Amino acid sequence: MSRPFQIEIAESEEELKKRLQTASSGIQKEKLQMLWWLKSGQVNQQQEIGKRLTRDTSTVTRWLQKYRASGLSGLLEIKKAAGAKRKINDQALASLNLELETGKGFSSYGAIVEWLKQEHGQDIEYATVYAWVRYRLGAKLKVPRPQSHNQDEKLISDFKKNSELFLIV
Repeated sequence: MSRPFQIEIAESEEELKKRLQTASSGIQKEKLQMLWWLKSGQVNQQQEIGKRLTRDTSTVTRWLQKYRASGLSGLLEIKKAAGAKRKINDQALASLNLELETGKGFSSYGAIVEWLKQEHGQDIEYATVYAWVRYRLGAKLKVPRPQSHNQDEKLISDFKKNSELFLIV
């Protein structure tokens, strides 16, 4: 013979109904609905709750155990996975950001990969470096445009002086 089904709901029926109406996720709504049914006396067996919610009775039992142990906040808590560990450590990321801010810059993303390998001992894939530099750090490679070695410096300076006169007018 199973033990009798007894649970003490601390929240009022009105509070549960109000939280049910403002709940954001479906799983939270189901849990609040279960508590509201129990508080209002509409159901008095776990099997009935399971049928109404189309959930297995073991799920209902687990929810009720969580409510008994940690209350409403524990029952409605949504846990989120921590995610993968970052490939570039904080120190390397800070120095990379500093290096990108200087006027020197890098000639390519492959050069950044090599720099990270030499300076910080981190072997990071090209695509990861590209995504970090381009999208997360919002930096672009700062390399001056190539110039001919045959250019005459005097002609260039004269052109810059004369072009300033045209821009002012």
